[in-house]
Amino acid sequence: MADERRLAVGVIGVGAMGRHHARVYEELEGAALEGVFDVDAERANAVAARHGTAAVGLEALLDRVDAVSVAVPTAHHLEVVGACLEAGVPTLVEKPVVGDLADGRALRRAAETAGIPVQVGHVERFNPAVEALEGVLEGLSIVDVTARRLGPPPGRPIADGAVVDLMIHDIDVVLALLEDDPVDVTGHGVAGDRHASALLEFPDAVASLTASRLTQRKVRSLEVTAEECLVAVDYLEQSVEIHRRSVPEYVERDEGVRFRHESLIERVSVPDDEPLRRELASFLETVRTDSTPEVTVEDGLAALEVARRIEGAGRNDRPTADLEASRE
Repeated sequence: MADERRLAVGVIGVGAMGRHHARVYEELEGAALEGVFDVDAERANAVAARHGTAAVGLEALLDRVDAVSVAVPTAHHLEVVGACLEAGVPTLVEKPVVGDLADGRALRRAAETAGIPVQVGHVERFNPAVEALEGVLEGLSIVDVTARRLGPPPGRPIADGAVVDLMIHDIDVVLALLEDDPVDVTGHGVAGDRHASALLEFPDAVASLTASRLTQRKVRSLEVTAEECLVAVDYLEQSVEIHRRSVPEYVERDEGVRFRHESLIERVSVPDDEPLRRELASFLETVRTDSTPEVTVEDGLAALEVARRIEGAGRNDRPTADLEASRE
């Protein structure tokens, strides 16, 4: 096992996301990448060779690590995380925590019974811009949150619709920022749920969310309107801007009179760091200190429940013929 400074870690599932976990664990000073497992042996061997570790069986991996990341398809989360808990290994499981809410409740009970930390991989919580935003919003009166998570069609098949695949990131961030549950949820999905929008109503605020795998420009943005100011976040640029004291005025030019708004823009200092690196470092600190993860199973379940409510609202709005077609 690892010494007190470095934790022995492994990755279960080294596909599109898991291979990045392996890369970051290899780079983190506090981690020693002891091995990877994947049902695709060729892929496991390739990732292991790239990062100077071994491709091993699941039981062998769990025997040799202090902590593990699970990045297998969502349908297998309950089974695989359950095996990790039985082996006594703290686990970070990629989002969504599970596909079915009943499975999520079973997973939560298993983690509580085992007394072992389980963290859910909502990586945007660890985006430096989001962490900076939390400090900016302290004490402000939030009335609206608007999030857009858009991009072109992916180059690989994805079973989940845009809500569970993409929007769930923003659902999690909104729930964390507002520290409340929505009192009402509406949603709409089109093009086989590859493009979706939702409106969440909270006691004192609303949140408007859009997610898409159909746009030809990648967008990851969040705007928070408070009574005192507007705060704009760009996840990709990892930037935070505060807009204050917008003043309307008329400006005379040669071509006539134009109307414009002048505002004071404050740019917040945001550290340049990879969100996944911060997430995995936080997870390892949780393991070292046997503390509560930054993003718990309960947090993952809360985001999934809202996502399923959005999907359900969208289905209820469809004509009966569309519903029948979706079941074929």
